[in-house]
Amino acid sequence: MKLALAADHAGFLLKEHLREKLIAGGHQVTDYGTDSEASVDYPDFASAVARDVAEGRAERGILVCSSGVGMAISANKVLGIRAAVGTSEDQVAVIRGHNDANVLSFGAKYTDGAQAERMVDVFLTTDFEGGRHDRRIAKIRKIECMGR
Repeated sequence: MKLALAADHAGFLLKEHLREKLIAGGHQVTDYGTDSEASVDYPDFASAVARDVAEGRAERGILVCSSGVGMAISANKVLGIRAAVGTSEDQVAVIRGHNDANVLSFGAKYTDGAQAERMVDVFLTTDFEGGRHDRRIAKIRKIECMGR
């Protein structure tokens, strides 16, 4: 699968861990940085991943910052992105199955490498269920277009 990946300084180490695992798993990963623990601004990295996903260059995106929230908020500003913070495997299954999330965000302060790996696996292998959820995603898309 084609994936876009990025982190800020707080998420750098977890991003590196995930990047290695994803590549070893046969995924094509575009890493948008950052490349160290030096302080950077998370919106710059979230927007790069979100644009890649929204424009079809990547099938899904993965973001990491301290809490996961700033990255998700930033990514959700890009039309067509449904980013959510993952905190458990079960929650990530719902994020994909019901919400058709295309970007997953992690809080490195709250998520270790093994947890993140398991959640990423669920994120990449869970299909959108469609059905009654299609109607809800259509309403989200309508909200996105308001004021544009």
